[in-house]
Amino acid sequence: MSVMADRVKRPGDTGDARRDRWKSHRAARREEFVEAALRALAEHGPDLGMEHVAAEAGVTKPVLYRHFTDKADLFVALGHRGTEILFERLIPAMNREEAPLPRIRKSLDAFFSIIEEYPNLYRLLVRSTFADRRLDNDIVAEDKEVIANALASLLGDYMRAYQIDSGGAEVWGHGIVGMVQNVGEWWLERRTMSRDAVVEYLTMTIWSAIDGTMRGYGVSIDPHKPLEINKIVHLSSGAGNATTA
Repeated sequence: MSVMADRVKRPGDTGDARRDRWKSHRAARREEFVEAALRALAEHGPDLGMEHVAAEAGVTKPVLYRHFTDKADLFVALGHRGTEILFERLIPAMNREEAPLPRIRKSLDAFFSIIEEYPNLYRLLVRSTFADRRLDNDIVAEDKEVIANALASLLGDYMRAYQIDSGGAEVWGHGIVGMVQNVGEWWLERRTMSRDAVVEYLTMTIWSAIDGTMRGYGVSIDPHKPLEINKIVHLSSGAGNATTA
């Protein structure tokens, strides 16, 4: 290959290979530090300091501050990682081609599995403070909005498919998400029942409400039989919107 051919830009190149490699390296290092922060958070709780993250990552605090402008910057990065984890588990569960009841149950279990596995991350994000500083970024509220809109779109599509007025779909979507979050926060602090038990209670509560509404319109659905139509939802963590297909 000639020198001239080597200089031809490839898609995504900025024209400066050294700069591209440095950006890639910085992004990779930042991701490593976020994972270290997750581990430190599990050990030290929501009041962890940058020194705990640095120690877990095996670097000094000045090195850490080369990748995060301040503690708030690290908090936001942790929040975005939490969003990734949530959507990675929730989207497949919501989109299973299964009967309504197991679909609801597995979606709820995906959410509660994250609370159980990352309790301090959830506490940190719900509290929306880091090192006694209140932050402008309310990542939990942003995620709730995305999921509620996705659920509203999903329910609206099903209601229209059954020729039912879908005007209440947004009420349903935001109501369900709010209820699940409130129960999640209560369960995280109290733990008076198992994860399976709280998921089952919520599953039956949500299904009973949906079933009652559908019956009011003269529609009866077998909760244990897959629906003939299967609507799926696509979540976008950055755009704050959702689409169904």
